[in-house]
Amino acid sequence: MAYFILFLNIILLVSGQLVWKIGLQQQGGIHLGNLLSVLFSPMILLGMMFYGLATGLWFIVLSRLPLSLAYPLQSLAYAIGIVAAWYFFGESVPLNRWIGVGVIVMGAVIIAAK
Repeated sequence: MAYFILFLNIILLVSGQLVWKIGLQQQGGIHLGNLLSVLFSPMILLGMMFYGLATGLWFIVLSRLPLSLAYPLQSLAYAIGIVAAWYFFGESVPLNRWIGVGVIVMGAVIIAAK
């Protein structure tokens, strides 16, 4: 169950980043003149909510798994984030980043192995 909660934590972290990116695109980026409208835009607030929920789940994870296991596994958020950027935003992802994703995933598998 702790691994499932950790996975939800990771999904919420990545989802928060995705909606922040969408929110910033909708606002035309961030600059001095639009700071308040960016901070209070629906997508930015939704991302904050996702991060708040992720933090609550992280507390549960920390109470059930060793930090030396949970924290490295949370690096899977980086790998999922790159896949999400490619899929949702059509970002070009060079080979070296895909190799990095592979290294992260392999490292997570090694860390999680019992």
